[in-house]
Amino acid sequence: MMRPNITRIPLERVDDYTWRIPKSYRPGMRVPGIVLADADLLEKMKRDRTLRQLCNITHLPGIYKHAIVLPDGHEGYGFPIGGVAATDREDGVISPGGVGYDINCGVRLLTTKQSEEDIRPKLSELISTIFKNVPCGLGSRRKDFRLSSHQLDRLMTEGVRWVVDQGFGWPDDVKHCEEGGCMEAANPDKVSARAKERGLRQCGTLGSGNHFIEVQMVDKIWNPEVAKAFGVNHEGQITVMIHCGSRGFGHQVCSDYLRIMEQAVRKYGISLPDRQLACAPGNSSEADDYYQAMACAVNYAFSNRQMITHWVRRSFEQTFKRPADEFGLDLVYDVAHNIAKIEEHKVNGQRKMVWLHRKGATRAFPPGHKEVVADYRLTGQPVIIPGSMGTHSWLLVGASKSMEVSFGSTAHGAGRTMSRSAAKRKFWGEDVREDLRERSIIVRSASKSLLAEEADPAYKDVDRIVEISDRIGIATRVARLAPMAVVKG
Repeated sequence: MMRPNITRIPLERVDDYTWRIPKSYRPGMRVPGIVLADADLLEKMKRDRTLRQLCNITHLPGIYKHAIVLPDGHEGYGFPIGGVAATDREDGVISPGGVGYDINCGVRLLTTKQSEEDIRPKLSELISTIFKNVPCGLGSRRKDFRLSSHQLDRLMTEGVRWVVDQGFGWPDDVKHCEEGGCMEAANPDKVSARAKERGLRQCGTLGSGNHFIEVQMVDKIWNPEVAKAFGVNHEGQITVMIHCGSRGFGHQVCSDYLRIMEQAVRKYGISLPDRQLACAPGNSSEADDYYQAMACAVNYAFSNRQMITHWVRRSFEQTFKRPADEFGLDLVYDVAHNIAKIEEHKVNGQRKMVWLHRKGATRAFPPGHKEVVADYRLTGQPVIIPGSMGTHSWLLVGASKSMEVSFGSTAHGAGRTMSRSAAKRKFWGEDVREDLRERSIIVRSASKSLLAEEADPAYKDVDRIVEISDRIGIATRVARLAPMAVVKG
């Protein structure tokens, strides 16, 4: 059951989609809290601890400008999901609660040369083959592939490029990943033996929860010029979306460093309203150690999605008896949702180096930004926002206003409105499957209870989330994608 706010939090309406919690609301707030939402979504946020957690973020030492909750925001650990905050690189802090347990949970999109009529006759066989080739479910492991300790170290430090070099991908995949599929700060010496052990067998697996592989069809194109630059050429075109993260490896890294950060809070005398925001000063050894370990988990997640991409391509080959490259299956982009980075942003007219925390948020850099890959520098960064398994997903493009409003960020998905336990009490997995079947959506899942947890009504309306992002101007619509078949973890 969602817990209601006990104290009424004052909200000042700035415009139709922007609300401010003044820093005068509570002692210790260093900056205002900003909510980007319409009135209905704001009401949903009031039903849990989203707004209280937003206020908590504003207490972080060295925080700049404002703390932000995006339209898909809901209660999380430390930060709300959909939370964004920037703290000074030296005088601020870095907080694992601003990244989350599933480090670099993210999503990638592949385009094909195929249309619906090319795929539909064998769609059921295709999705069943993907389900067979990509282990999914809680604790899932690959039986056909296990990294050695040395290989895991290489993967942690070299990311997608190393995976591709092992035969799990194509050279162009590397350049279409955020960070080139590798954060250079990664240092395996900062990762515990337990985390490494959990990572040896799970690379190339989907996991559980809201993770998925989805075969989709381009339903509508809003911006044909940008869509073409991204490889989306016509309505009816088939795409594939992959959503997952760093599995047990990233979860263990987060758990390990939360304990370290709790000690750091006491060591450095940091005052916080919530212990889940445990953090360390940006210039401390604890901050450097966490960042290096987090980067390892980021690279693991990029590599995990890359290996899954390989098995998706192999599934097309096995189903249609043709080489994968004949289908296209080109990577548009891979974006991270849960991550902290050292970025440069303008604050009060000055360029500042910051710890940029994105927790359930997508980077949305505009055209011309130096960190946008060369292929997309003229258009802006691709932004991929998945829906729930029976609803649309979206391809957007980063826009200049994001740098002013949200530290170059936008929403990452639909966002839950119902807890998993509440969804299981309300929905029956087989009913969910049947509802999807009646809409010509095929689903394969590790369990029926997972289908209940992931039922569409347990999520917000992703179309509304995207519309708000578009209207604010932090990321604008390019194309809408409709689900045809989905593998759920």
